[in-house]
Amino acid sequence: MAPAASAAAFEAAFQAIPQGVVLLDEDRCIRWCNSMAAVHLSLDPSGDIGQPITNLVRDPALLAALSDDDAPKDFRIGSHKPEHTLLLQVRTFEEDQQLILTQDVTDADRMELMRRDFVAHVSHEIRTPLTVLAGFVETMQMLALEERERDRVLDLMRQQTVRMENLVADLLLLATLEGSPKPPISQWKPLEHLIRTAVADGQHLSAGHHTIAFDPVPPIELAVEEDEIASAIGNLVSNAVRYTPASGSIHLQTMWRSDGYLEIRVKDTGIGIERQHIPRLTQRFYRVDKSRSRGTGGTGLGLAIVKHAIGRHGGELLIQSTPGEGSVFTLTLPPARVRAIAPNVTGSSPT
Repeated sequence: MAPAASAAAFEAAFQAIPQGVVLLDEDRCIRWCNSMAAVHLSLDPSGDIGQPITNLVRDPALLAALSDDDAPKDFRIGSHKPEHTLLLQVRTFEEDQQLILTQDVTDADRMELMRRDFVAHVSHEIRTPLTVLAGFVETMQMLALEERERDRVLDLMRQQTVRMENLVADLLLLATLEGSPKPPISQWKPLEHLIRTAVADGQHLSAGHHTIAFDPVPPIELAVEEDEIASAIGNLVSNAVRYTPASGSIHLQTMWRSDGYLEIRVKDTGIGIERQHIPRLTQRFYRVDKSRSRGTGGTGLGLAIVKHAIGRHGGELLIQSTPGEGSVFTLTLPPARVRAIAPNVTGSSPT
């Protein structure tokens, strides 16, 4: 291969890689950069040739890496794009010439932060009931409790055990939802059965302290993973029960829109939610009121499960709320997963 052809091939190869590459001469001036480095560092691939890199990228960490042998050669800097982070790696070759590799690590850093937060939250959520259980076990070992007091302690221990079981179950379900492909459009389930089951579970949780009702359900079938959508609707109903004061009401409505989408709404007369909290409600372990949420028995994962379950079916979770007036949580499903129930008719559309 001729030298010119070889150089062109190397340049094409460096242009193809997903990282940025900047070549500097012995005076730290740009000899060449690929298009990705130009994007990362806001450089002009032709107009900036021959310019000192430190005049164009004014960052103390970069200056130190280029001029001080003891300075870190791998470091992060802020990008010219808001809230973006770049990883820069500086390497020396052929005596005084230097190479700068750039990589946008914004998403990687965000995922790592989420992972650390997730581990911290799970550890905290499990440590609390374990601490309570350990205290009760020590109490029962050291003290001769009367039967009534012993039964009370055992009941509290049972409650903490159930709390951990629910947390583990929700974690496993969330992991399954995140790692599974979208359900096929093949098995159809009646909508009314899902609504009646959610209402019955809500009435059991409420123990008669709320009015829980639903409007007549249209004769509709859904192409869904039944357990997932049942869990999504059930989570919305149980949340409504937990955050609606006694004597309040929870109302389920279903509407088949003219555009073919189905809406399943859970309305309550509960305490409501401040507007600034709504965008974060589906984050894992996010709680508007931590003490109140733990007291109601929630794991902090319910709405995250709802979001992933409905999202896997091509739908959305919509939230409207007014403090002191209640909330409306709406699940939507696309037309491809909704059809009318009729003898020998499939794929019908709303009338």
